[in-house]
Amino acid sequence: MLVSQILKTKGDLVFTAQPDQTLAEVAGLLHSRRVGALVVLDADRVVGIVSERDLVRAVAETGAEALSRPVSGCMTRDVHYAEPGETVDHLLARMTDRRVRHLPVCRNERLVGLVSIGDLVKSKISEVEAEADGLKAYIAAG
Repeated sequence: MLVSQILKTKGDLVFTAQPDQTLAEVAGLLHSRRVGALVVLDADRVVGIVSERDLVRAVAETGAEALSRPVSGCMTRDVHYAEPGETVDHLLARMTDRRVRHLPVCRNERLVGLVSIGDLVKSKISEVEAEADGLKAYIAAG
């Protein structure tokens, strides 16, 4: 299955933050949107991604004062991307190797979606279940 197929089902809505927003604001957005990460945009350009892990790391390192600092200070700047034509298997391997849970999806350097490891696992499970059902039907038909 391709990332573009996941986005057709899931949708292309991506929750974002701006580099100058405080970590407290970002924590509120993560909570209210019920997501694990936000893509950080400067105008229309992806400049980072901030996750719950980044937030926890910042607070653990500097205490509650971290919440008043801008997200640009703790976001992940080395963003790994996905392209719409990439396969789920390829992205699962990349995410595992790089220990990331979210990948912004870009086409021609424009943000077009976001996939999480949960999205990919859900897709893979559906694919395996469909294959198993097909095999059962084949065997039952004799």
